[in-house]
This record gives sequence, structure tokens and C-alpha cells, in this order.
Amino acid sequence: MLQKYANPTRFLKLANAVLPWVAGLTVILIAAGLYFAFAASPPDYQQGQTVRIMYVHVPSAWMAMFAYAFIVVASAVGLIWKHPVAHVSALAAAPIGACFTLVCLATGSLWGKPMWGTWWVWDARLTSVLVLFFLYLGFIALANAFDDAARGEKASAILALIGGINLPIIKFSVDWWNTLHQPSSVTKIGMPAVHSSMLIPLLLMAVGFTTLFFTLVIIRCRAELASRRINALRAARIHAEAAGG
Repeated sequence: MLQKYANPTRFLKLANAVLPWVAGLTVILIAAGLYFAFAASPPDYQQGQTVRIMYVHVPSAWMAMFAYAFIVVASAVGLIWKHPVAHVSALAAAPIGACFTLVCLATGSLWGKPMWGTWWVWDARLTSVLVLFFLYLGFIALANAFDDAARGEKASAILALIGGINLPIIKFSVDWWNTLHQPSSVTKIGMPAVHSSMLIPLLLMAVGFTTLFFTLVIIRCRAELASRRINALRAARIHAEAAGG
């Protein structure tokens, strides 16, 4: 199945068929999530209206980790099976994941000021997410640091696999160390410790951010594959002119 879509033409055919549906679903989910988050859900009895930052912050945090996990898997597939589209997918996902991580850090800072009395603390969760942001930047920089695209893909893929160790650190940091950051209240075993009036918009935004991620990845993959095809045609034309001249 994976090797079938190593062919860019087959991948683009699938991507073009899926894109309108994923994009449409993204609009519906995020619109519904924003409505429930800012119009239908009540303010928190302790945090007041500032709790609404949660509806952007928490899904962004989930997506920061999800996008990097996606890059790790795509990089592994690209390294092991020499799957060209897997490398393209990883490269396409990196800037998107970096943006989600930046939004997570920014909204967390805005939320932390009224709750903790400070914009930033160097606790385990915040520091490990900041490291994740730098891993994204390093992946992007390394992928573009070589004239040979294949070398850049291989080097950045190795960095992604090494950096994957940071994901469980982020996830379990609130359990392993004493931090200001609250523990998981949605994905814990048993019933989530979040009321349905807040859980519904939170999940809508989380799924909406997920479909947004895949929408943007598909768009960026199409653009990258088109760019590579144009460059290959230009190189072939230059070679043909040099041979004929």
C-alpha cells in the first residue's frame, strides 16, 4: 500500500480527490468549535473568560505533538523504504507543526499570566515544548542546508527520529516532575474531568485543527511535487541544450 503511493502521480490523484472533503470538513469543524467556544460555553467559575484561551491552546498543543509524530513516521518510512513522497510529506508538515507549536507557546503564555502571575516558567512541560519548537526549526534548516535535496532529506529525517524522544517527555513531564502545568484532564483513563459544555468545543477544535493540518500538508505536498517536476524539466532542457550545442 505504501509503495503504491510512492509514485507522485498516484499520490497526487488521491490528494486531489481527498483535498476538497478535508478542507470542507475543516471549515465546518472550526466554525462550530469557535461558536461553541466563544458563544455557547460558559465562563469558568475560577478562571472566568480567560478559560476560552484553552480552546486554542490545548488543540494547538496536541497538534504540535501530533505533527512531529507524523514527521517521525514519515521520516522513518522515507529512510527505510526510500519512499520519496514520505520525505516530501515530512518536509511539508514541518512548518505547519512549527506554527502550531508557536501558537501553543504564545497562548500558553497569555493563559499563564492571569493564572500563574507570570508569562513563563522554566518547568518541564513548557521547556520541553520549547525544545520541540527548536527541533522543528532545526529540521527545516537541515532539510534546506544541502545543495543535494536527497542529502537534506536524509539528514533531517535522522534528526526527526532522534528528536522523537522528546514526545514522551512532553507527554509525561507533568507526571514525572513537579510542575505548575496541570495534568491531563481529557485523555486520562476513565471519564474526562471536563464538563461537556467545555469538552464539546474542545474536541471540535481539536478535530478541526487535525483536518486543517492534513489540508495544509496536502496543499504543500502538491506544491513541492510540482516544484520538483518543474526543476527536473528545466534540468533536462538545459542538459539537452548543452548536448545539442
